[in-house]
Amino acid sequence: MKNVMVCVTQQRNCDRLIQYGHSILDDDRGDLFIIHVAHYQFKFLGNSQEGEALEYLYEKAMSVGAQLTVVRSNNVLDTLVGLVEKYRITHVVLGEPGVVEAQADNLLTQFEEKIQGRAKLLVVPQKHL
Repeated sequence: MKNVMVCVTQQRNCDRLIQYGHSILDDDRGDLFIIHVAHYQFKFLGNSQEGEALEYLYEKAMSVGAQLTVVRSNNVLDTLVGLVEKYRITHVVLGEPGVVEAQADNLLTQFEEKIQGRAKLLVVPQKHL
């Protein structure tokens, strides 16, 4: 059984990430979780039309039978790790950072280390987004 968590941050990229996550399930039993974790210092969904963005994410999640979770946290990494444990995630899908900086690369490495042995981290290259 596979449980797939798709981490979304921006509307324009989420369609293909969600479809990619959905394709991982194949015909296996399991669940798809669409996750957005926003740091308290940033706008909730990264734009001024937060209500529209939330509705958009909800509709995308519903179209593939996924559960949508949107949370705020001061520690995004620990929150994601906690969700991996809570939902018994086997695969995590993330989009490749636009500009690979040392900090973004380091966060991906830390995340992968924290979920090692529990879930496989899949970073989808920009060209697929």
